[in-house]
Amino acid sequence: MKNWVFLFDIKGLKEELIELEKESYKEEFWKEQQKAQRIMQRISHLKGQIKEYDDLMNHIEDLEVLIELTIEEEDYQTYKEVKEGFKIVSKGAEKFKLSTLLDGEYDKNNAILSIHSGAGGLEAQDWAEMLLRMYKRWADQKGFQVEMLDILSDTEGGIKSVTLLIKGLNAYGYLKSEKGVHRLVRISPFDSSNRRHTSFASVDVYPELDDEVDIKINESDLKIDTYRASGAGGQHVNTTDSAVRITHIPTGITVQCQNERSQHSNKITAMKMLKAKLIQLKEEEKKEKIEDLQGKYTQIAWGSQIRSYIFHPYNLVKDHRTDVEVGDINGVMDGDIDVFIDSYLKQKPSK
Repeated sequence: MKNWVFLFDIKGLKEELIELEKESYKEEFWKEQQKAQRIMQRISHLKGQIKEYDDLMNHIEDLEVLIELTIEEEDYQTYKEVKEGFKIVSKGAEKFKLSTLLDGEYDKNNAILSIHSGAGGLEAQDWAEMLLRMYKRWADQKGFQVEMLDILSDTEGGIKSVTLLIKGLNAYGYLKSEKGVHRLVRISPFDSSNRRHTSFASVDVYPELDDEVDIKINESDLKIDTYRASGAGGQHVNTTDSAVRITHIPTGITVQCQNERSQHSNKITAMKMLKAKLIQLKEEEKKEKIEDLQGKYTQIAWGSQIRSYIFHPYNLVKDHRTDVEVGDINGVMDGDIDVFIDSYLKQKPSK
């Protein structure tokens, strides 16, 4: 374990931190506010990772000393402390190793997460709302902020679609593992005959981009519609056509935002969402530029479910990519999904 930790390039991180801190001391540093904020965020991230590394090394060294004492004194009580210390160090090492896997270009960014209910009416819409609750609870546990950008509810119940902005360091790096179709199997509370139903919902995840990311999109390729915002009530309901929907005609990709009161602000946010999705698609399709993207792209390919949540005839959540299974389905629905995220990240090659 210690050998693995030593392989980590902590020296490189410390050198980067020194250089960024030198830059932050310059008089003109805050003249470019957005750039300065990004640098300060990076400094904070580096300090956190270095501290995590140092704490882990200290725990390892303390454990080594304890092991030597146990061997010398043959003390059973000390042996029990060694076992407990090893568990703590192993858990810390796994957590630290996982954080080193989040090295993708946009992994550190905030995440935009969209949920769309599949066919099945009220049952599928209820499933989409259950997933919304799950991700909000997961974000709360991580200390992330959640901002609702758009929601399409149904008068009978549940949601047809919802888009969230989840703010926090590495939010996209973690949540990119959730992209795909999620399958629910249960006795439907909406079926008077108490029959078992299978429902689907798709989850799409893409990074929120920094303002300095420059992408050329032809205005003629965009169809922009405005409509009246809707929501649960109160401040979320506007009396003007402030909500904005933007369609990228060559690909058919559609984004929409109704979070802000002004149409202008919603348009800015929707454009950022569109750019992020097009960049992600460009990389997936290995195209050289946005203009090369053609054809109608679906948000998620139906039939390619990544995870099943089974409430009947037994309780089980299974990830079909990693084969990880969890029997505590209520815990999962309360946001305990790190085991699936961690397993996914560990099997993906580092980029």
